[in-house]
Amino acid sequence: MIDKSITIAATPTGDFYLSQKTYEAAKEKIFTTTWQYIGTAAHFQDKGYLYPIDFMPECLNEPLVLSVQEEGITLMSNVCTHRGYILITEKSKSQIIRCKYHGRCFHPDGKFLSMPEFEAAENFPTQMDNLKNIHVENWNGLLFGALFPKMTIHELLKGITDRISWFPFDKLVFREDLSQDYTIKANWALYCDNYLEGFHIPFVHKSLNKVIDYNNYETHLFEYGNLQLGIAKDGELVFDLPADSPDYGKKVGAYYYWIFPNMMFNFYPWGLSLNIVQPQGKDDTKVSFLIFIHDESKYNQGAGSDLNRVEMEDEEVVESVHKGLQSRLYHRGRYSPKMETGVHQFHLLLNQFLQADLD
Repeated sequence: MIDKSITIAATPTGDFYLSQKTYEAAKEKIFTTTWQYIGTAAHFQDKGYLYPIDFMPECLNEPLVLSVQEEGITLMSNVCTHRGYILITEKSKSQIIRCKYHGRCFHPDGKFLSMPEFEAAENFPTQMDNLKNIHVENWNGLLFGALFPKMTIHELLKGITDRISWFPFDKLVFREDLSQDYTIKANWALYCDNYLEGFHIPFVHKSLNKVIDYNNYETHLFEYGNLQLGIAKDGELVFDLPADSPDYGKKVGAYYYWIFPNMMFNFYPWGLSLNIVQPQGKDDTKVSFLIFIHDESKYNQGAGSDLNRVEMEDEEVVESVHKGLQSRLYHRGRYSPKMETGVHQFHLLLNQFLQADLD
């Protein structure tokens, strides 16, 4: 049980991170009920096109299709409602979705259109013959989808929009050439645990510690996530904050936002590093660093510099912890009330969504 009071709470047991049963429960109770990143709106801007989407590959593997039409976008099931055939396998321009198995047809918004040899079928078609629509939202040029969301995208990202609405989202340009995927031999939640505290910075990230003022590190919690405010040391690159910002007067070098369950929005004076933690199994994780730049002249400076080196350092400790949790002599740990409030919050949310004690 994760106690709500961090001063007496203990962390989940090592078995939590190693259990296949817990991993399967997380897939169904966490990842099907939360928002996941799909891509940039700019990538899906061609009107009249259908795009196949593998929703959380190697985890949920839910086949979806994004339909981009003049009237808007629709995200829906990519599985024929007749016999389960996968409908769209590549980007295509069409005003009809036609199943290649038995010829069932759908409108680009997923509504059933026609089906041969079904004239004698009674009470047909019904709602179940339509392709089920999935929740999709465009947030500042980024697309997110959710199968059965327990919150709206605005509720989920409120902590970002409330604090940095001044950020030039409209000027961000995705840079595939600077983006990178990392493969880690560890449970996905351990990667989040590590991200959620600045406690390890002086011990693990020597280069980052030179630019971030560890003694003035701040963590701010909100309903479905938290912010770690990276205060820069004198002379380092910082944000030029507007006067109405709650952080005006502070030397902010980075806004590190964690959004439940597996997204990190790292805002720097040069732009955004969006990190998506993608479970590949109970012992394997892929983390995508997606780089968006609005001021290239500041890129790779200050807290937002040498991200690859910082990631390599994080991977080393996370993989070591994953191995350490397999020890017969380890059970569970305690939280630092000062530096691990974000980790504690994450574990409380896991408890809430899994509807089970993390013992």
